[in-house]
Amino acid sequence: MTKAACLALLLAALICAPAAAGDEIKTYNGVKLSPYHREYDNSIRGPQKVARDTYRLKVQGLIKKPLSLTYQQVLALASVKQVVDMPCVEGWTETLLYQGVRLRELLAMAQPKPEATWVMFHSAEGYSTGLPLKYLMGDKVLLGYKINGLPLDATRGWPFQLVAPGKLGYKWAKWIVRLELTAKPQKGFWEKRGYSNSAEAADR
Repeated sequence: MTKAACLALLLAALICAPAAAGDEIKTYNGVKLSPYHREYDNSIRGPQKVARDTYRLKVQGLIKKPLSLTYQQVLALASVKQVVDMPCVEGWTETLLYQGVRLRELLAMAQPKPEATWVMFHSAEGYSTGLPLKYLMGDKVLLGYKINGLPLDATRGWPFQLVAPGKLGYKWAKWIVRLELTAKPQKGFWEKRGYSNSAEAADR
């Protein structure tokens, strides 16, 4: 093989190689993304450090097959990537590239009972919020575990954040540890304090 051919192969390998671990994706399909790291914290009790070794994602309530999944078992499900706007009730919006599993895949594993209409999300910090089961079965709703190519950390909500397109940010629960299916709508942390339970972004 000639020297020129060797150089061409080396250059092609460098171009096609995946980004090194820790490289943040800043644009995706022509869309400029908001930064992964930010100065503010909108949690109710600060970033949570969830124990990786003992973590289990539990799915309970009005289902036929209760689930208790490790972090790796969730990541083993088929994943998707999508750019999503997360609008905050305070007036700002983040545009981020999320990677995660479609929530409907997880719910299908649990087999909701016919009377189930609502899903409550419970977080490690004691936070809770909920959304209609019908909405959560849509194509775009994710249980996210990466933002801009980087795994979630304690600040961003490890192990999982709900990605709820079209809903205000307080519905995007972080540090999720449990899903609970119920027959009727329930109020979560902010909803009990007067926030809308529908949280439509268009109504902001």
